[in-house]
Amino acid sequence: MLAAAVAVLAAACGNTAGSAPAPASSPSGADEVVAIVAGEPISAADLEAALGHRLAKLEEQAYELRKEQLDELIADRLLAAEAKRRQLTVDALLEQEVAAKVPGVTDADVQEFVRANQARLPADATALEPRIRAFLAAQREADRRTEYVEALKAAADVDVRLKRPRVYRATVGDVDAPARGPEGAPVTVIEFSDFHCPFCRAVQPTLNALLEKYPRQVRLEYRHLPLDNLHPQARRAAEASWCADRQGRFWAFHDRLYASGSDASAATLARLAKEAQLDVAAFEQCLASGDAKAPVQRDVEEAQRHGIGGTPGFLVNGRLLSGNMPLDAFVEVIEEELAQTASR
Repeated sequence: MLAAAVAVLAAACGNTAGSAPAPASSPSGADEVVAIVAGEPISAADLEAALGHRLAKLEEQAYELRKEQLDELIADRLLAAEAKRRQLTVDALLEQEVAAKVPGVTDADVQEFVRANQARLPADATALEPRIRAFLAAQREADRRTEYVEALKAAADVDVRLKRPRVYRATVGDVDAPARGPEGAPVTVIEFSDFHCPFCRAVQPTLNALLEKYPRQVRLEYRHLPLDNLHPQARRAAEASWCADRQGRFWAFHDRLYASGSDASAATLARLAKEAQLDVAAFEQCLASGDAKAPVQRDVEEAQRHGIGGTPGFLVNGRLLSGNMPLDAFVEVIEEELAQTASR
């Protein structure tokens, strides 16, 4: 909420966080035939597989809307019941239990907000202070209302039966891809990435932190998704990394590619190969042979098959995450996957 408020206050734009995990539910009858073409049936399961994560995202959005509205209905009924018990109107109850118990916003609170968000606010944020004060007051009141409703809920008989859609998992082709982490790890993170994408570069420290946090539970695989229309030399960089992998030096070359910017000239690639301790002559021969073209294109087509059109894109045990996601977003999904593994 704070980030959203800063964006509004500063009239800023740009979102690199990406989308949340995408669950999905299956059609009521997976074997139901939805079309017949030249005598060949197309089943509901075929249709769902083709839609994949696109359908899953829509179903997750529908679920979140239902959950949000259900939470409001539950809160309204709890407040109405408590107001009736205390012989008050709901407004009077909220005044006593919410508004009266929210601390006022001080000048120090406003200045602390400005300091914490100064990188996204104008150099002189004085004109924004009334809006910041109003935002902080509204946020505190909303937080207090939520706290009060949660207390009422804990004391009442509330049985929520709304079911989350099942998790949709993409089935990814098994190929000899560069990987870090133990084979047989319970969680596999497949990264579809572009060496010249700034968001792909930015997410690398997060992925390193992820592997440090889960040294035995997570395996990271790299797949290529050069965005030719945005980064015309990225495919050449991807092919070069494939050649580096032939010499068992993919990750050393990978790190240097991300650090070197968007230059994939022959001279730059040769310099990076030397820095990564490759046999430069063999590397250049591999790149000139064109052998890397097919495996890179295979990865691109795999990404397209799962509806991954931007970078970076991730499949966490087949579950889609998109964009430069923070560590917590990966941890949330990984912990869910580990919990499922432990329960089996």
